[in-house]
Amino acid sequence: MKYESTRGTAPLLGFEDVLLAGLARDGGLYVPQSWPTLSRDDIASLAGLSYAEQAIRVITPFIGAAIPRDDLAAMVHDAYATFVHPAVTPLQQLAPNIWLLELFHGPTLAFKDVAMQLLSRMMDYELQRRGQRATIIGATSGDTGAAAVEGFRGREATDLFILHPKGRVSEAQRRQMTTVLDGRVHNIAIEGTFDDCQTIVKALFNDLEFRDRMNLGGVNSINWARVMAQIVYYFTAAVALGSPSRAVSFAVPTGNFGDIYAGYAAKRMGLPVDRLMIATNVNDILARVLATGRYDLGDVMATMSPSMDIQISSNFERVLYEGHGRDGAKISDLMSDLATQGGFALSNAAHAAIHDDFDASRTDEAETLGEIKRTLSETGMLIDPHTAVGVAAARKVEPSATPVVCLSTAHPAKFNDAVTRACGRQAELPPHLSDLFEREERYDVLPNSLAAVQAHIVSKSPMA
Repeated sequence: MKYESTRGTAPLLGFEDVLLAGLARDGGLYVPQSWPTLSRDDIASLAGLSYAEQAIRVITPFIGAAIPRDDLAAMVHDAYATFVHPAVTPLQQLAPNIWLLELFHGPTLAFKDVAMQLLSRMMDYELQRRGQRATIIGATSGDTGAAAVEGFRGREATDLFILHPKGRVSEAQRRQMTTVLDGRVHNIAIEGTFDDCQTIVKALFNDLEFRDRMNLGGVNSINWARVMAQIVYYFTAAVALGSPSRAVSFAVPTGNFGDIYAGYAAKRMGLPVDRLMIATNVNDILARVLATGRYDLGDVMATMSPSMDIQISSNFERVLYEGHGRDGAKISDLMSDLATQGGFALSNAAHAAIHDDFDASRTDEAETLGEIKRTLSETGMLIDPHTAVGVAAARKVEPSATPVVCLSTAHPAKFNDAVTRACGRQAELPPHLSDLFEREERYDVLPNSLAAVQAHIVSKSPMA
């Protein structure tokens, strides 16, 4: 399996190099040169297997011979042994033909654990095999950072730097990052938005001299391996609901587009997916682009679902690449227009192609609170505000025989302010986090400045 950049000029890489590279050297995102497929019999054979065994079968075509099968199996089983639910990502029925896929049973109570627990092991494995160290960089709107810190803490071959927008993540999200006092883990609060953090991370990778000197690696979903690991739970959920004999739709709370792009990848692999529903909060740029065919930046609004408070959805570039016939030069032009003009127009063909696979729905703050309250009243289940946005999107779909799976992306205790506002109750943190709000914190506050972040990394890193 080889991987190519969405900008078209970076070299083709094998999986092990894509794993460590993160962003392509031309600024693009890596995608498989061709999509591997699973037959109906392959998909049917997943039924009854453990999550780890299903994961091995789904991701092996993307890895090929880059990691020996026994080593891969050991890492997969070890990664998902950190989850407290035996099913890893269990399904719960919410309403007739609406299901919740609970993705929050990992160490940091968010869906990012599903990929990060595996990614950290694979990166450490490959670095040690090469006898190298790496400086791992990530930007977070809340959950990626905590999952990365948990995944990479104690790893011998990496130093981790995580940027989060100061004051724009929940207190629980921040503390899950900043109370890990590992000497190789560095948390940075940027005076700006998540988009600012993400822009700095991309700029660090695009400074090729700095990138090579510090041997940068990325943990955001710009890293293909993150997306690859998330493809698995689309298969496990669909198979549990009767796939391949039955099509399934998915409603996905969406910010940076990585999670729903994994659903698109599953569909390209042969999973019978009917609709992929992009569920947004009031930061609705993705709903607007599907409605109008234009991607125009607006101001980022702070909401009770902060992981979705994004205007620059990085992984949307991968779908644009497919929609524009894998024309890297065209994607480079669009991304240049985004940077210089604040937006761009999709071609008519690309707009139609994306509409063939995706729907989009916007849920405002009042609707989000109402959905949390309604779900508790009707089912007795507490859901977090991101999940509520997904459920609200699912309820807007006309009833049909196709089940809709809503991705429940975080434990409600991570967002108790919103949960309490909605229904007057709080969710309890699990025992391993029960003292989270009493733990010592450690992080640095930096201005929204590439130079300041570079200087800080150099001052803290043994690679400098």
